[in-house]
Amino acid sequence: MSLAKADLLAAIERIAAAMERDFDALNAADGALGDGDLGVTMSRGMSAIVAVKDDLPDDLGLALLQCAQAFTKSSGSSYGTLMATGLMSAAKTLKGRTDMEPGEIPGLIAGARDRMQERGKAALGGKTVLDSLDYLARGLDGAADPASAATAASRQALDDFRDKPATVGRARIFGEKSVGMDDPGMLAMHSIILAAAGR
Repeated sequence: MSLAKADLLAAIERIAAAMERDFDALNAADGALGDGDLGVTMSRGMSAIVAVKDDLPDDLGLALLQCAQAFTKSSGSSYGTLMATGLMSAAKTLKGRTDMEPGEIPGLIAGARDRMQERGKAALGGKTVLDSLDYLARGLDGAADPASAATAASRQALDDFRDKPATVGRARIFGEKSVGMDDPGMLAMHSIILAAAGR
C-alpha cells in the first residue's frame, strides 16, 4: 500500500503529541549529557510543523521541505539542524511525487543518515542519532512488517549503545560518565519512530 500526504499528516500529529508527552524526559536526558533543552527543541520544532501542515502540498518532496524549513525556524540547536538536514534529504528524493512505497523508506533513512553525517562531521559508532538511523536503515531493508521492524531496530540501537561511552558531540566531554546512559538524540529518535509507527 502506497503512502501519501494523508499518511504524512497523520504521522506529524502523532509525533507532535509524542514530543509534548516526552518533553520533560528528553530535557532530563539531555541535561545529564548536554544543554538540557532537547525536549524544548523537539516540541517547538514539531509545533512549528503542525502550524503549517494544513497548507502542505500534495507533492511529498515539497511537503517535507516545508516541514524542514518550519523546524529550522523554530530552533537554532545542532539537533534541530540535523533533523532538518535529514528531512531535506528525503525531500530531495521525493520531489515531484505524490506517493511512495513503504519499501523506499530504508533508502530515505540511509540518505538522511549520510547527509546528517556530512553536516555534523560525525562517524557512526559515536553513540548518536546517526547510529539509530543506521540501525533503522538496515533493520527496515526487506522487512515484511516495517512498523515492527522500525521499533525493534530503534530499541536495539539504544540497547547496544547504552553501555558504550559517547565519543561525538557535547556528550563526549562526559566520557565514561556517559556509559550506562542513553544518548538523548537516540532517545528522541526512538520516540519519533514509535509515534510514526503508531505504537
